Amino acid sequence: MILSLEPLSHPPWGGRGVGIALALTGEGWEWVGDKHAAVTNDTGNTRNGSSAKTLKGDFGALPIEIPRDRAGSFEPQLIAKHQTRWSGFDDKILSLYARGMTVREIQSHLEEMYGAEVSPTLISSVTDAVMDEVKAWQVRPLDALYPIVYLDCIHAKVRDDGTVRVKAVYLALGVNLNGEKELLGLWVAQTEGAKFWLQVVTELKNRGVQDIFIACVDGLKGFPEAIEAVFPNTAVQLCIVHMVRYSLNFVGWKLRKTVAADLRLIYTAATAEEAVMRLAEFDVKWGADYPSIVQSWRRNWERIIPFFDYPAEIRKVIYTTNAIESVNMSLRKVTKSRGSFPNDDALVKLYYLALRNISKKWTMPIQNWKAALNRFTILFGERMPQH
Repeated sequence: MILSLEPLSHPPWGGRGVGIALALTGEGWEWVGDKHAAVTNDTGNTRNGSSAKTLKGDFGALPIEIPRDRAGSFEPQLIAKHQTRWSGFDDKILSLYARGMTVREIQSHLEEMYGAEVSPTLISSVTDAVMDEVKAWQVRPLDALYPIVYLDCIHAKVRDDGTVRVKAVYLALGVNLNGEKELLGLWVAQTEGAKFWLQVVTELKNRGVQDIFIACVDGLKGFPEAIEAVFPNTAVQLCIVHMVRYSLNFVGWKLRKTVAADLRLIYTAATAEEAVMRLAEFDVKWGADYPSIVQSWRRNWERIIPFFDYPAEIRKVIYTTNAIESVNMSLRKVTKSRGSFPNDDALVKLYYLALRNISKKWTMPIQNWKAALNRFTILFGERMPQH
């Protein structure tokens, strides 16, 4: 049983503290009942006033009153005895926001949990505070070298000057020398093309990145020119993961595994010559049903071929690193119920919190990394850090 903590009659700490106090009050007197209710328990235990304490948390200093019972048997669970700090309320709001809930949905959810209304202003103030964390994260120092960097794009609707626009949000995912995945940053594109990408890659360099071996992209206009200007030795590779994702968009769920398996024969071929043969076989088998898939691979073939210049160990970590795909799917999941975002900051806040949750699961190096690192050392030895 949890017994609520009561706010003072005239709380002086402002709207945010009021919301928290109301939420705490809303859990109700489950231990011995409401103060005006008749005694119904066998022990005859009743309320016996309250004691005052000041609770410190993300919301500042909050005076509260802790109820007492005559038997002295009540043990607070929400705020333990002698506890003077409580930060769980903000965490709960951020957790719900990171799952894609709107401010109104969070308000409704907390009302169901606590039985009292928490104002939208309180919820917004908690989520708005995340922007300082986002800004610090976006300029944090990065490693000097990332053997592989993936660049991905996801679209979202944002209200802009009274008009709903579809905006592109670009994500950079790096694989460091330990084989660990790391989100390097996210950018809401105001413009497309080389100028935008020059800004992004210059930002990465200013944050400490000195070299990238392979940049895997999805046909991003202007990116090759931009990265060549800042990282002239970086190889720009059409991302195999993106090619497969695009191809499977044309295929129904029942046949996806079969088509994906046949596509895999193309990009796992030992040589470019074998890959050409596998693509021809795919065309014979699926070309009539899915001409767009075959056309896409043939149209981009010159940008796919360099992939076969790398040893099998490097190629394997490139196409089996499914982090960028799982990130994309997770972000789509948390935004699918939203019509549009009120502004860019609201979009960035949600994506950042969702990405923070996703990255907590990245506790191990990617599979087969040691074998790939040995190959990277042979191919790019003069560019590897010297210890």
